Formats: sequence, structure tokens, C-alpha cells
Amino acid sequence: MVVKRALVESRPWLLLSLLASISYYFVSDAQIPGLYLMIWKGLGVSFLAVFATVRHHSADGRLIGGVMAFGAIGDMLIEIDLIYGAVAFLVGHAIAIALYARHRRATVTFSQRMFAVVLVPCVVLIAWALPLDRSGAAGIALYSLFLAVMAAMAWTSDFPRYRVGLGALLFVASDLLIFAQLGPLEASAIPEWLIWPLYYFGQFLICTGVIQTLRHRDPRVAA
Repeated sequence: MVVKRALVESRPWLLLSLLASISYYFVSDAQIPGLYLMIWKGLGVSFLAVFATVRHHSADGRLIGGVMAFGAIGDMLIEIDLIYGAVAFLVGHAIAIALYARHRRATVTFSQRMFAVVLVPCVVLIAWALPLDRSGAAGIALYSLFLAVMAAMAWTSDFPRYRVGLGALLFVASDLLIFAQLGPLEASAIPEWLIWPLYYFGQFLICTGVIQTLRHRDPRVAA
């Protein structure tokens, strides 16, 4: 089992990340002071950032660690303001795009390439169309462009597609649900149930998939 194997290889950091993230999911609606809950929320992906940086001492290890670090910052800032969180996530997406650009897949099938090409405009268009308040639609579309390019680059990178690529798509789905809360799913409980699991498991797959691949390719700089 992939998750079990990753936990065995990772020392405590993935376990701490899972414990923080799962526990946050169940206490997110509890009567806990906002600052403490915000920090609790950030711990899950923060531990993934630590895991990445200590498990592979390379430029790529630092890049994926940076992606996770800005993700954790975004997790916390989004509790203050959606725009603040979006800026942090956007920086993380830009770093991820740079990482995946360093690891292009040598051969990409026509269907894989077309999926990546179609993904970008589809995600941007859907995100732009979701909010009822059209004043923020352009900003959401701009953010979604970085999100979609990140996912397309992950899908066509030489990292495992059904870990890193799938993780990026789960991230996309999570963010689209956030935008849907501003529109057609405003009164629905579905986003509340799914946003955090999709997001965190996506980040988990991305981080562990990248690090495991880097360790296999260059174990000399692995911890």
C-alpha cells in the first residue's frame, strides 16, 4: 500500500501531517479560538514542507518544500481573507510550475497532451463562471490560470502521473468547490465535506510522489 510504505520511509513527518490534517477536519467547526484553529489548519501541510526539505537535500527538494510551505501559509491566510490566501497559493503554484518544467516527460502521448491542453481553459472558464458576484470573477480566473497550468504541468511531468498528476487534479477540484461556494453551491454542505479532504490528500500525493521519485533518482542527497 502506497501510504503505508511512505509512512515507513518518512520518519515522523508524514504521520504528524496526517494526524494534524485529519484532526483539523473534525474540529474545524468546534468552538476553538480562531488563531489556534488557523494554526492547527496550517500544521498539516507545514509538516509536509518539513518532510520534503529533510528527505531530499537538493534544489528540487527545496522547490517542493517551498510549494508546501506556501500552501500552509495559504491555508492559514485564507481564514483571514480569501485574497490573501489566494496570493500565497499562487506563489506556490508558480514554484510548482518551475519544478515541473525541470522535469518534463520525454514522451507524452497524444491523449495525455490533449488532456493537459484542454484542462487549462476549462478550469479557467469554469472558475470564472462560478461566482455570483461578478466583480471578483476576473481575479478568480487569473488565479485559476496558475492553478490549471500547475496541474497540466504536473500531469505531463516525469513524476508519477497517478500520484503527482492526480494530486494536482484533486487540488483543482478542491479550489473549484471553493469557488462554487460563491455561487451555485452557496447553500450546499457538499463543499464543506469535500474541500479539505480533496485539498490535503492532493498535497499529500504531490509531496510524497515528488520526494519518492527524487530519492530513487538521486539517493546521494536523500536523508
